[in-house]
Amino acid sequence: MKFTYYPGCSLHSTSWEYDASTRAVFQRLGIGLEELEDWSCCGATSAHATDDFLAKALPLRNLILAEEKGQDIMLPCAACYNTLRTTDRFVRSGTQEAREVNQEVARVMGKEYRGTIESRHVLDVLGDETIQDLIKTRLVRPLTGLKVAAYYGCLLNRPPEVVSFDIPEQPVAMDRLLELIGAEPVEWSFKTECCGGSSAIPQPEVAVRLNSRIVLDALQSGAQAIVTACPLCHVNLDTRQEGVLGKTPGSENGVPILHVTELLGIALGATPEEIHQWFSRHLVDPGRLFPEKVRVA
Repeated sequence: MKFTYYPGCSLHSTSWEYDASTRAVFQRLGIGLEELEDWSCCGATSAHATDDFLAKALPLRNLILAEEKGQDIMLPCAACYNTLRTTDRFVRSGTQEAREVNQEVARVMGKEYRGTIESRHVLDVLGDETIQDLIKTRLVRPLTGLKVAAYYGCLLNRPPEVVSFDIPEQPVAMDRLLELIGAEPVEWSFKTECCGGSSAIPQPEVAVRLNSRIVLDALQSGAQAIVTACPLCHVNLDTRQEGVLGKTPGSENGVPILHVTELLGIALGATPEEIHQWFSRHLVDPGRLFPEKVRVA
């Protein structure tokens, strides 16, 4: 089994640990990831806010490159996933506008996008029954007793006609994956609420307000950590806790925000050196959550 792998801009910069833990997980499962050569930014947020053509052309370029590989493309970033799925659906619609955009991009790329591959999020791939059987057989370190809040964010399941591998308002894919490795997902109310990622720079006060609601609800629901499946959500939640949790019991050191592949990697036997590299990128250190045998310095 092999997938074309599209890391996107965040996983090669601010969310390096998401990329590293994703590769570690798939390596331990024996599933091939072939990074897409010459991939470029999908244009998420900035493109569709400034230029409608670029908002379609940028992800379309990557879809054409991926289609040459002849295998489905896997994306860890919810924004990239949403953007490529949206563009794929747009081209498959066959409208006059879609044909014109496809032809215009083809003038540069040398070929049109035919719609013969699927863009899949890492949670969708890991939710496959065959892969979950692999996880069961290769589980080294069950995370028994760890209570976590599975946070999906607003882009992974909306709009449901485009990104439809899970239940839109009450997704369960990450919860089931976390249960599979021994963790205990809590019941909480903010698993699909927006973290305010796109407002983080122009309106930081909005992002802080939205983040505080998510973090506080997770705490009040008994979670020891929040688990994300989007690098933008992770950065926003990890960096905007100061001043929000000061008077909340049990939150003196902040709430750890973990990438779902970090937890899966630990459960599949990641080395202390790997874990240290991942956790060193976090502002709120998750190391205190784990037994001594996986604790990092």
